[in-house]
Amino acid sequence: MSIARRDFLLLIGGSTSALALGSLTSCEQNTTTQQVSTSSIGEIKFSFQPIKGPIPLETAGFLPEQQQAEYSTYEVVDDLVLPAGFQYQVIAAWGDQVGDARFGYNNDYLSFVPTAENNGYLSVNFEYISAIPWMQTYEQVIGKSLPFAAVKAALKAQSLGKAEINAYALPDSDPIKAQIREICEQALLDQGLGVISIRQTGSGKWERTNSPNDRRISGISGWEDGRYLTATGPAVAVFRKQQGQGYIDQLGDRIIGTFANCAGGTTPWGTVLSAEENFQAQVAEPVYADGTSFDPSHRAFALDDEEFYGQGNVFGLAGNKYGWIVEVDPANPQDYGTKHTWMGRYRHEAVGVRVETGKPLAFYSGCDRRGGHVYKFVSRDRVTDPKDKANSQLLQQGMLYAAKFNSDGTGRWIPLKADTPIDPDIPSNIAGNVIRLPIGPKVQPSEPMNNGYLAVTNDQEITKFKQKYQQLGELYIGNPEEKQGAILIDAHYAANTVGATCTARPEDTVIATNGDLYIAFTSGSPDQAGGPDLRVFKSPKGEAPYDYGWIMRLSEDNNDPSASTFRWQMLATGGEPAAGGMGFANPDNLLLDAQANLWMVTDISTAKLNNSVKNRTNDQGKAVNLSGLFGNNAIWFLPTRGADAGKAFLFGIGPMECETTGPCLTPDQKTMFLSIQHPGETNGMRKNQATEVKEFLVTNTLGEEFWQIRQVPIGSNWPSKTPNAPPKPGVVAVMKL
Repeated sequence: MSIARRDFLLLIGGSTSALALGSLTSCEQNTTTQQVSTSSIGEIKFSFQPIKGPIPLETAGFLPEQQQAEYSTYEVVDDLVLPAGFQYQVIAAWGDQVGDARFGYNNDYLSFVPTAENNGYLSVNFEYISAIPWMQTYEQVIGKSLPFAAVKAALKAQSLGKAEINAYALPDSDPIKAQIREICEQALLDQGLGVISIRQTGSGKWERTNSPNDRRISGISGWEDGRYLTATGPAVAVFRKQQGQGYIDQLGDRIIGTFANCAGGTTPWGTVLSAEENFQAQVAEPVYADGTSFDPSHRAFALDDEEFYGQGNVFGLAGNKYGWIVEVDPANPQDYGTKHTWMGRYRHEAVGVRVETGKPLAFYSGCDRRGGHVYKFVSRDRVTDPKDKANSQLLQQGMLYAAKFNSDGTGRWIPLKADTPIDPDIPSNIAGNVIRLPIGPKVQPSEPMNNGYLAVTNDQEITKFKQKYQQLGELYIGNPEEKQGAILIDAHYAANTVGATCTARPEDTVIATNGDLYIAFTSGSPDQAGGPDLRVFKSPKGEAPYDYGWIMRLSEDNNDPSASTFRWQMLATGGEPAAGGMGFANPDNLLLDAQANLWMVTDISTAKLNNSVKNRTNDQGKAVNLSGLFGNNAIWFLPTRGADAGKAFLFGIGPMECETTGPCLTPDQKTMFLSIQHPGETNGMRKNQATEVKEFLVTNTLGEEFWQIRQVPIGSNWPSKTPNAPPKPGVVAVMKL
C-alpha cells in the first residue's frame, strides 16, 4: 500500500454514514457504496466498473506485468467518457434561453434545490470567458456578430506593448469606446449566475420547465435594468463613502453585477452561495488603506487573439465590490443577490456550510491563488432552526478568521480585526520566496503604490515591518466600522500580515455531519505572487514544492464550529502511484455522498493537458512537470469503507481541454449533475476531426518506465460531437441505464 492510501484510511474514523452538514439537498451529500471491490465499485444507484485512464493504476485491474501491453497506446476521446451502463444528457448549454437572457459561459458550481418530487431549481455559476472559443464561435452560437476585428485593430495601432487601453477614460463619443462596451457587455452577460427550473419525466429524462423564477444574474446586472445587487456587513460603510483615498463609483451600497463565479455552497434554508473568484482579471484588485479602489485604469481593457481581460474597465466598475460571497434565493424571482462582506473579499473558491441548532454558523472558504489562505466566518448569533430563511441575517454580524497550519498537525484561527497582532511568515518558509503585504496608510493617491502591496523577498524585511507596525488596524484608516470594512476588503493581504498560512490553492471546502471539513488543495507550485508553506505542503516523499495536490481533513477542537484551534491531516495526495500518489492530479471540487464517500473532479491547467512527457528530468537532473501524463480532467471516486477504502477509482473523463466541475446529486442519488467547462479552451473548435500523435514516458505501478503513443484530438466539438461544430460549455445529468 502507498503512504497516501494508509493516510486516507484515517478518514474513516469520524466520517462514515454521514451527510454534509448544511446541505439541503445533495450538492455535498449523495451517491453511494456499501460493498466494494476493484471490479465493481459500489452498490445500488451508482455502482460502476472503473474506466481505463491514460496511466496505469492499481484500481484499473491490471497487474504490473500486464500494464505495458495495456497502456502502450491510448486514445483520448472528445466526449464525456463514463463507465459501462451509464449515460449523460445535456440539460442546458451556452446560448440557451434563460428568462430574458441566456445560459452563460463556463458553467461551474451546481446546486439542486428540490421543490417537489423529481422537480427543483438548478442554480448554475458562470465563471469566465475562454477567449479563443468564445470569440471564434460567438456569432455561430448567439446569432449576431461583435466588433472583435475592429477593436483588435484599434488596440494594435495604439499599443506600445500589450494590446490594452483604459477605455474608461475615452470620451463617450469615441466609436472605439462604444465597440469595447458592446463586447464587454456581452462577455459580462455570459458570467454570473443562473437559475433554471427542471423536472424528471416518467421516462427518467430531465427537462426544463421554464418557470417564471428562471433568471440570470449577470456581470452587468443593474447597469441598465436596475437589478442591482445589495450588500451587508462592514464593507458597506466603505462603499457609501462620498470621498476617499481612491476611486469611488458613487453608487453607494448598490452593486453592478457579479462575475468570476466559481464554486459555491447550499444552505439548509434553501439559498445558494456563489463564490466570486478571479475578479482581478476584470477589475483592479488593490485598494487603499481606507478600502477604496484603485482607479479603473489599473485594470485596463485588453483584447487580442488569445487574451481578453479588463471587462469592467469601460463601465468604471469599482474593484472593491467584487471578490465576495453572493447569496441568492432561487425560489424568489426578485432576488438578484446579496454580497455578505463579513465573509471577506478575496479569490473565493467554494463555501463549506456548517449549520447546527444552538450554535453559530460556520462558513468555510478558500482563496484560490498560489499562497492563498483558508478562511472561516463565524456568526455572532446562534442558529435556532437550520431551515429558517431568517438565518441569512446571521451573515450580517460575526468575524472572519484565517487559518494558521502548524507543521505538527495543529492549527489556530486568526481573527481579521484591528487589534490582531502583526506577525507575517518569513519568505524563506514559502515556495517562491515572496509574501505580499499592505503598503499602509501613509501613501496618497498621487504617490506610486507598486501595484498596491509590498513584495517582501527576504526575512529581514519582515523584522523591519514588525518593528514599524504592531497591530493590523495600524495599516488601515477610518472609523471602527470603516476600518473593519477595509480589512475585509483587503482580506488576503491582511491575512498575510497576521501570519495566516500560505497554502496550495484551496479550491473546495465540504463538511461531513460530524463537523469535519475536507479541503481540496489543487497545486503546490508557486508563481511570482506567492506559494505555499514548504513545511506543510509536501510530496509523499517529503519534497516541496509539489504540483499535484492534496485533500486535507480539518477537525475543530471539541467539534465546536466557533473553536479557535483545530487539528489537520493530509488524507490523499495527487501524483503517480509509483511515486506515492493516488493516480489523479490537481483535485478541485469535492462531493460527500450519503455514505461519506468522496467524489472529486480535477483541475489540471488547460495549458498542461496531454502535454508530451519525453523526459522525466531536465538537463540539471531535476524532475520536470508531469501533468501531461494524466490526460484530460476527470471524475474520481474515493471510498471510505470496505476493502477499497483509501483508493481512487476513475469514474469519468471529460471532453477535450475542459474542466469537469460542480458535481451535485439529487436527493434520491440517482442523478449526478455535472458541469463541462471550457471545452476547446486552447485550440477552439476541432476542425475536420484533427488529431495529433504524442509520446509519453509513463511508468507502471512499480515505477518501471515504458513508452506510450497517445492519439489526442485538437480542439473540441462537444457537446454536439458533430464535425466542425462549436464547442460549448454545458450542464449534464449523469444517470445509470
